[in-house]
Amino acid sequence: MHRMTVLIVTLLALGCKPGGSAIVTLPEGTPATADQPRELPPVALNAQTPVEYPPALFDQGIEGTVILRLYADSTGKLVLDSTRVQESSGYPALDSAAIAAAPSLLFAPARSDSTPVAASFLQPIYFRHPGAGGTTP
Repeated sequence: MHRMTVLIVTLLALGCKPGGSAIVTLPEGTPATADQPRELPPVALNAQTPVEYPPALFDQGIEGTVILRLYADSTGKLVLDSTRVQESSGYPALDSAAIAAAPSLLFAPARSDSTPVAASFLQPIYFRHPGAGGTTP
């Protein structure tokens, strides 16, 4: 069995509104060695973020980060019943919004060398208010 490396893929919820744009930053894969294959994490494919900022928290300027633990099969499809909050934002409404958006997140599969593989990985969801003075737990 291939050794799975947990890597973080960053999905930013910018604009903090439904339909806001997303910027995806992907970590570099680890270089292959003679005894270790090159492993790459799943790659986010959403052109726009499906994450909706809860209106009441947006209006109050409340910010936070939710880290989801996701599992994608070898086709990149998320196994939804495996989605968990790895680290809470401290605000149940932000955590719920991140979980609710998970089924809409699209990924290309993780790869070991050039072979698509199933992988568990962490996906941070950042709720950032565009106005100054937001609070982050």
